[in-house]
Amino acid sequence: MQVIGAKMRTRKPIVAGQFYPGLYSSCVAEIDECLAARAVIKSLPETIVAGIVPHAGWTFSGSLAAMVFSAIKKSLDPSTRLKTGPARDGRHKKVHPVRENSSENSRDKVKFSNGIHTFVIFGTAHSYFGSVPVLDDNDSWETPLGNVAVDTDLAERLVNEKLAISSSSAHRGEHSIEVQIPFIQQLFPKAQILPVVVPPNEQAIFLGEALGDIMKSRADKKIVCIGSTDLTHYGPRYGFTPMGTGQEALRWASEVNDRKFIDLALKMEPQALLASAAENYNACGPGAAAAAVAAAKKLGKTTGLLLAQTSSNEVMLSKMGTTSADSVGYAAIVF
Repeated sequence: MQVIGAKMRTRKPIVAGQFYPGLYSSCVAEIDECLAARAVIKSLPETIVAGIVPHAGWTFSGSLAAMVFSAIKKSLDPSTRLKTGPARDGRHKKVHPVRENSSENSRDKVKFSNGIHTFVIFGTAHSYFGSVPVLDDNDSWETPLGNVAVDTDLAERLVNEKLAISSSSAHRGEHSIEVQIPFIQQLFPKAQILPVVVPPNEQAIFLGEALGDIMKSRADKKIVCIGSTDLTHYGPRYGFTPMGTGQEALRWASEVNDRKFIDLALKMEPQALLASAAENYNACGPGAAAAAVAAAKKLGKTTGLLLAQTSSNEVMLSKMGTTSADSVGYAAIVF
C-alpha cells in the first residue's frame, strides 16, 4: 500500500529501443501492426482468466503476444464473444471468426469497458536464481507510452502471505515482463500491473493457486494472469542440438519439442510443465507458465486454447526471406 507523502518509485524501461520501439509514436504504430498481423479466428472462452505469451523482440513474437491481449479484450465484449464450445478433441471449432483487422471491430471502435483491474504478469527468471517468486517493489513502471501503476495492495497481500518476496533487483535486467506492458497500456489503459519473476519450481504452482483463490474471492476486482515464456532455444548459439543442425532439426524443435510443452499447457498440467522444461529444455520460463496455468485451473478451467504457434526461424523466412541455424519457439495461449 502506498504511504501518503512517500516518494513514488518508478522502474525505467531497459529494452525500449531494442526489443520494441523507444518512442511513443513508433511504439503505438508497431502495436497496431502486431494487432493487425494475426487475426483471432477461433472461438474464445466465455471468460479468459489467464494467458501465455512469448517475450522476444516484437519483430519476432509481438504479433503472438498481441493476439493474447486482443483475445482478452474481445472476451469482455458479448457482441464479439463466440458461443461455440470445444470439440471432442478439446480444440475449439472455428466458426464465424472475428478478425482483428476488420473495420467494424478495430481497436479504436470498440465501445465496451476495458474491465480489467490488474494484470499479474509472471516473468521468466533469466538472471534471478532465488527459489521464491519475487515482486517488483516499485510503484509504477515506465514505457514509451507513459507510466502504469503497480497494484501495491495485491503485492502487499502476496508478501504478507509469504507467497513472494519484494525486491526490484530481480527486475532490473529482466525483459520478459517489460515487453508485455505497452500492449496492456494501449488496450487496457486503466489497468494496473503486478510484475512477478517466477522461478521454475513448486513455488510457481503455489503462487498461481493462491492467486486463483484471490481472483475467486474478488468479484469487484477482475484480475488476469499472464505467463511470459519462450519455448525451445535450439541451435549452436544456445548449445542445444540433440537432433543435430539444419532445417529438419529445427522442425523437430517446433513440431515435437515445443509441442510437448504446449500440449501440457493446454491440458492444464502445471507440474508436468515444470518437469518437461527441466527434461526437454522446451521453455525458458516454465515457472511463469506453470503459475498462469495453476491460477486458471484453480478457477475451474479445464483446457487451454492455442491461438498461434511459430518460431524465430519461421518469422525470419517470412519477413526476411532467410533462415538461421538457430531458432526459438513461441506460442500464444489463453485459458
